[in-house]
Amino acid sequence: MMSEAQGYMTEERLAFQQQARDFTNKEVLPVANRLDPEKGDIPRALIDQMGEMGYFGITIPEEFGGLGLGCFEYCMISEELARGWMSVASIVARGNGFYKLVPGVGEERTRQIEAMARGQYLGAFAMSEPQTGSDVSGIACRARRDGDEWVINGNKYWCTFADGADFIYVVCRTEPLNEAKPHLGLTGIVVEKPRGELPKGVQGSPIPKIGYFGWKTWELAFDNVRVPMNTPDDKLGKAFYSIATGLEKARAHTAARSVGQAQGALDQAIAYAKERRQFKKPIAEFQAIRFKIATMATEIEAARQLMYHVCTLIDQGQRSDKEAAMVKYFAAEMAERVTSEALQILGGAGFTTLYPVERYWRDARLSKIFEGTSEIQQRIISDHLLGKAEGV
Repeated sequence: MMSEAQGYMTEERLAFQQQARDFTNKEVLPVANRLDPEKGDIPRALIDQMGEMGYFGITIPEEFGGLGLGCFEYCMISEELARGWMSVASIVARGNGFYKLVPGVGEERTRQIEAMARGQYLGAFAMSEPQTGSDVSGIACRARRDGDEWVINGNKYWCTFADGADFIYVVCRTEPLNEAKPHLGLTGIVVEKPRGELPKGVQGSPIPKIGYFGWKTWELAFDNVRVPMNTPDDKLGKAFYSIATGLEKARAHTAARSVGQAQGALDQAIAYAKERRQFKKPIAEFQAIRFKIATMATEIEAARQLMYHVCTLIDQGQRSDKEAAMVKYFAAEMAERVTSEALQILGGAGFTTLYPVERYWRDARLSKIFEGTSEIQQRIISDHLLGKAEGV
């Protein structure tokens, strides 16, 4: 493998990767193939299995019951899980990407993070609003202090897993808008809740989606929702910085999911091309199909190697916001092309739910939108290369 030659893949990493690949083939793919056409949710039993495998605690320090590994292992495992179902590869972020958000202090907080590493205390993220996405200046959901409580009012959109999570991290404006620095004055407030329900005082409805099944994505309305004052003083008004510090890893994670979806689609296309016969021979013998597969495999490997590079930079503590934007952009765009080509190779069969290629295709389209659209990534990259445009 090219990655071995570059020294990325140690024996330990290869073993960890193979374990995840076997788990995906045995446990994730059959569940995805059965439930995605029904728009069913990820079974709790599968989440528990993933917790036992340690997948929710890959980047959680060992002192908190995690594996204490890096972004590389996190993305490597997420790629394998995404070969089965992107939603399963996404839900692991509800541990790995959330443990620093767990409120409290001392032993109580430690116990909660230990539960998170086992998949038993997972979060949901509520920042976007009906009129607000990447532009945080538009955040209108507000929280005010009332004694030792927060009182939250406002609407949130695109909150995935709001029902299944054990808490929701809600980004609220807690100070008046500073027009010059709109990112200031935002506070992340942890709203704990019973699993399987929305918080008391919160009304919501699932958003109808064309993909990303396995869990629901919600529109939420907070009406005088009271929450204990659990935000540390040094975090008040500074949620933007907490979110920004995790964007590099989040975008690398999205790239990993894109690579996994593309690889899953390619695997299906290769298997089908060997079996499907036309004009008395497998279609894998036709040059048009062979060249498609060669191009698809090359694009996947290019994205994978860029992902390995970005993960290594992150694990070395180097600033890599430009590189993370590059890999998120490149991998997401690649995944849409490759999954579409895989569907083309399957022909009419690809346009049915009898094969998972259509699932990879639908979910890959989302990868160009969430964690910052492709256009946002292009803006970040171009700002680094050219400086910020005037008036922007």
